[in-house]
Amino acid sequence: MGAVARGDEAAFGRLYAVIAPRVYGLAVGVLRDWALAEEVTQDVIAEVWCTAGRFDGARGSALGWVLTIARRRSVDRVRAEQAHTNRLVKAGVASAGIAYDQVAEAIDDRVRHRQVRSCLECLTDLQRQALLLAYYRGHSCREVADLLHVALPTVKTRMRDGLIRLRDCLGSGHEPVVPSARIGPRQRPRLAATR
Repeated sequence: MGAVARGDEAAFGRLYAVIAPRVYGLAVGVLRDWALAEEVTQDVIAEVWCTAGRFDGARGSALGWVLTIARRRSVDRVRAEQAHTNRLVKAGVASAGIAYDQVAEAIDDRVRHRQVRSCLECLTDLQRQALLLAYYRGHSCREVADLLHVALPTVKTRMRDGLIRLRDCLGSGHEPVVPSARIGPRQRPRLAATR
């Protein structure tokens, strides 16, 4: 243990080969969880490396000292896990008392569905068809392109543009403005002059 305290890595390697299986076995016995036991074993090995200078051979064997550290760390982990579980249970009990309003939830869902349907109306036909096929029918972009007889990059672009328009429409909280006719390049509406 003295060589380990002086930072001798070879001595630590030999010590590790002897103590690691014993530490892990003790941790599994206390924790009953292999993953937690691995964490505790790693913590114990690191502590032995850092605090080997504190070992006093007059008070007991090196293995006894290491196993005492392992037992203490394992019990601490059991207590920490139990405290964590207790906090979760307490939080679950506290939140269980909150009333759930199913009617309000159903109304919110209907409003959202109506808003999505009305926002879909403001999309071009290709955007709407592509989004409906992809998101409501579960088709991939390539399948949508095949079904609509359109090039794949065109479908991807129209879906992206449609999603942006949907986001803008849904995010505004206003009813969408559905154009009654397509506006061509020469038929742009005139804006009122502002001063």
